[in-house]
Amino acid sequence: MMPPEEKSPDGGEEGDRASGLVLLQALKSGSTRKGCDPFAQTQRSKLQHRRARINQQINKEMRMRAGAENLFRATSNHKVKETVALELSYVNSNLQLLKEELEELNSSMDVYQNDRLFSFSSESISVPMIPLGLKETKELDLLVPLKDLISEHYGEEGILFEKEIKEFMELRQAMRTPSRNEAGLELLMEYYNQLYFLDSRFFPPTKSLGVFFHWYDSLTGVPSHQRALAFEKGSVLFNIGALHTQIGARQDRASLPGLNQAIDAFQKAAGAFNYLKENFSNAPSLDMSAASLNMLVRLMVAQVQECVFEKMTLLRAQHDFLTRLQLAQEAARVEDVYSLVHQTMTQAHVKDYVPFSWTTMVHVKSEHFKALSHYFAAIALCDCPAASDAELPEQEKAFIQFHVTMPEGPSLRVLLQDPEERRKLGKAHLKKAIMKHEEAMRIHGLCKILRKMDILQEVLSFAHKRSLSKYSEIDHEEDFFETGDAPDIHPKTHQKPEIKSPNFSQVKVTDLFHRLGPLSVFSAKNKWYPARRVHLMRGENGFGFTLRGDSPVLIAGVIPGGCAAEAGLKEGDYIISVNGKDCKWSKHAEVVQLLKSTGEEGVEIGVITLQGSEGPKAADKKAAAMSSGSGMLKSNKENSRKSLMNSKSASTLLVWSKKSKRSKKSTYGIPFTAVGDNEAMY
Repeated sequence: MMPPEEKSPDGGEEGDRASGLVLLQALKSGSTRKGCDPFAQTQRSKLQHRRARINQQINKEMRMRAGAENLFRATSNHKVKETVALELSYVNSNLQLLKEELEELNSSMDVYQNDRLFSFSSESISVPMIPLGLKETKELDLLVPLKDLISEHYGEEGILFEKEIKEFMELRQAMRTPSRNEAGLELLMEYYNQLYFLDSRFFPPTKSLGVFFHWYDSLTGVPSHQRALAFEKGSVLFNIGALHTQIGARQDRASLPGLNQAIDAFQKAAGAFNYLKENFSNAPSLDMSAASLNMLVRLMVAQVQECVFEKMTLLRAQHDFLTRLQLAQEAARVEDVYSLVHQTMTQAHVKDYVPFSWTTMVHVKSEHFKALSHYFAAIALCDCPAASDAELPEQEKAFIQFHVTMPEGPSLRVLLQDPEERRKLGKAHLKKAIMKHEEAMRIHGLCKILRKMDILQEVLSFAHKRSLSKYSEIDHEEDFFETGDAPDIHPKTHQKPEIKSPNFSQVKVTDLFHRLGPLSVFSAKNKWYPARRVHLMRGENGFGFTLRGDSPVLIAGVIPGGCAAEAGLKEGDYIISVNGKDCKWSKHAEVVQLLKSTGEEGVEIGVITLQGSEGPKAADKKAAAMSSGSGMLKSNKENSRKSLMNSKSASTLLVWSKKSKRSKKSTYGIPFTAVGDNEAMY
């Protein structure tokens, strides 16, 4: 591993861009099995390597501590207790050092920023954003567990599905290192969507698959593991949100397109964390607790609001009175949301978890943007000409709603038309702006990590010097009055942040295990009697059964005394093969054609019968109920709907609303829809 101080020439962006192009090409060709090159020496990849190494060391130290604590409780030997106590002290010291090192990594905001982000020659000043690092996970070998379940539950040869299992494992391996662009997001989303099928195919409600999903806390590195697939889903969804924060932080916010992309990214990050908060409970790791996710949603909304302010500074000419009032109110709105984030970060359940550098950064931004709001108010009053009679009504209307409380002194009309009164109030606003700038710089100096962030120091220093310069410009030697206290500015925004929930239908996926059959029938929650093969000879009245539906075709009725009845076929049986040809995904007409093409030697049909909760009799009753004309269509649709709904157990995070046409690789097919006109006797 390269030392973290060495910075690649591209700063991490070119490597991500190249990986993204490769991945997009793979997407077009139907394969998404590549993440970033894990050995690529970009600044971001080195940071993630260090994170992975620290996570592993934290895991090792915690296991040592657990063993030492068990020994300490179990032994009664005084010398052993002393030795173990000394070892525990050593392990706890190591853990503290590792957690401090991880906190410093989580505070490496500059790694994710765009080098062209900062402009000190204009009023459009950008401050670094706070991104999240991705959660790390261990490798997972699913080959044996899935092969065993395929053999036991589906009655298929597990070895025949090795290709699909390995393809899924490759996808999981790739999503551990997503590129920092749209292709990386699509990779994570594809894996997340595939987990729906894995859940439905291989996680029976009454049996555990026997595998553990291991993930490390994003901020503390503390490992957690669960058998529940919901933990895997939640962790991937967290990484989708985290990757959005990194994409938002890397944008060139000195340009309008970059700002729009940053706004979109942070809004989507807020949506991912909010969706996780609303659909995931009993989180085993602190980063996915309700309190932490609530803090992250508010942080993302605040960063969106900051981008909106920066966007306004680019779009508006900034020279007229009303525009500068709007800028002041926009800055006050940013201060308002960052104050809320700071309150959230200092709550009891979050305070000791969130990195101190994050809390300090948010506090600094709150003070910084409050200073900017007073600065722009002063600029509006001092640099813009007094209102003319024609401009007065519009300016009065805007100024009435500008302050939280109206300033003391002359009437509003006099204030807006008297240059001296405007100068006095502007001077009061500048005085408050300077105080807030100095407070922001004081708070910034309290954090060792932020003190190392040169760009933040320059931003704060530039804004402070600008306010001091303006104050010196409007300060007159003959001013004998005491500068009053300017009232706070009423926060207002022209673009309210939107929390954009994840769009799961954006990435179309195909069930990797579609060969097992339509999911509505061949799923982990359904049970059926062992598949059987029956040989039928065509009689005078045909085979003696009625077929209905598609994928798979259902035996809707059996004529008593007919060939089918004598062979043991029953209503409710599903045809899965005809003369050795797999028919799980076959249409009604295709199965009929196979039956009609048989000669005098007859036909061999493979069928299965679903089990009911009370055993064979219940299955017979269910099949009998299906055999009644129009009621059969309603029953099948209702059963299919309930089947899909029941699969969304407490451990299922995803709300699936995506629809697709049924095909051989259809992923959301109902087993027999629109079959009323498709029934015939054979």
